[in-house]
Amino acid sequence: MAPRSPAPAAKTRRRIIEATSSLLTEGGPEALSTRAICAAAGVQPPTIYRLFGDKQGLIDAVAAHGMELYLAGRPEPDPDADPVEALRLGWDEHVGFGLANAALYTVVFGTPRASRPSLAARTTVAPLAARIHNIAQAGRLRVGEHLAVRLVFASGCGTVLTLLATPEDEPDLTLSKAAREAVIAAITVDKPRPIRPGVKSAAIALRALLDETDALTTEESALLRAWLNRIAHAG
Repeated sequence: MAPRSPAPAAKTRRRIIEATSSLLTEGGPEALSTRAICAAAGVQPPTIYRLFGDKQGLIDAVAAHGMELYLAGRPEPDPDADPVEALRLGWDEHVGFGLANAALYTVVFGTPRASRPSLAARTTVAPLAARIHNIAQAGRLRVGEHLAVRLVFASGCGTVLTLLATPEDEPDLTLSKAAREAVIAAITVDKPRPIRPGVKSAAIALRALLDETDALTTEESALLRAWLNRIAHAG
């Protein structure tokens, strides 16, 4: 049996997203007027409202589509690689994507929102959190995982937006390297020594590994996690 073709509404939705993506790439966010989008996609404004809710809903869908393509094209991290080096690689990939896709990046990360971050922005957090988790499991995380993710995310986005705002044909990546090393130094420790890696790093590492054991009951695991949180956040 031949595969079923997408429903007309799905095909129209995809056409609108692709047309809007082209306008965004060619003219930046300023090119995304409802009139221009409708002309490029061959639809009327009510179609946009019916499929996306409003213009912002369409822009969010375009941003999510662009970020999905970016994440799908990224190579999987080597599980045997140094987790801190994997974080460095992820940082450089993120910066490279932002500089190569300035308009999309600005829409996703540079537009203030009164509510929580857009879906497109949130999709980039999961791969980052996974890399931070690997560092924690290796006993090399200086701070809690949640704080580490927020620090790297904020620093990376700020670096890209600063580079995009710099009036240069070729952005100076010295800033990116300096910011990358500063945030890595702030959240990680050197390779732990065999005997005593440091009580806070050990607590963070053990907390990251708790889900891999079934030796504790649910209540015991919750209690141990609370104790490890207290050690990890102690002054």
